Amino acid sequence: MSQPTLSIADLRKSYERAELNEDASQADPLKQFEQWLQEAIAAEVPEPNAMTLATVASDLRPSTRIVLIKGYDERGITWFTNYDSRKGRELAGNPYAALQFHWVELERVVRIEGVVEKVSAEESDAYFNTRPLDSRIGAWASPQSEVIAGRGVLVANAAKYGAKFLLQPPRPPHWGGYRLKPDNWQFWQGRKSRLHDRLRYTLQEGGDWLRERLAP
Repeated sequence: MSQPTLSIADLRKSYERAELNEDASQADPLKQFEQWLQEAIAAEVPEPNAMTLATVASDLRPSTRIVLIKGYDERGITWFTNYDSRKGRELAGNPYAALQFHWVELERVVRIEGVVEKVSAEESDAYFNTRPLDSRIGAWASPQSEVIAGRGVLVANAAKYGAKFLLQPPRPPHWGGYRLKPDNWQFWQGRKSRLHDRLRYTLQEGGDWLRERLAP
């Protein structure tokens, strides 16, 4: 006899792994983020560097996708992509975006909002040259976000650019880095009975961060 199907509405999880309080958290959100990111890496959670990127088009329709963080410092959060993609076009029209990390196994979420700008050509070149050869060819082969007839288009493009550039493909002019400069961070730690811990950091005019607890 088949088992009854569990309703999605009945799925439950009790969050009890850790806590987040004002006394134990960092005053600087970047340091708090670094601590949590390093803990996610040490815990070997799947793809701890994966983050959701949300952008908004000129028609005010939002869209999200997963990208990989490639760097972070006091200037902001950095990733690399195709400038001609949907996200690239949307960022060109509206440079504000949001990022989210979800480390399920640690019952943690980090949300980051701010303005986005392109990194320098030199920074994009430096990172591009560290990528595996197949990835560098792929940056030329994929007309990201455009309609294509089938996978054969990508395979043919990869063969064409592989033959053209051999082992030294240059960085495509339509490919490079973005940096989000945060003005708002939120750190969420799951807690029992849905009374989660949620701290928000808001950038003040003088450059300091205002740390506040939000109701979950």
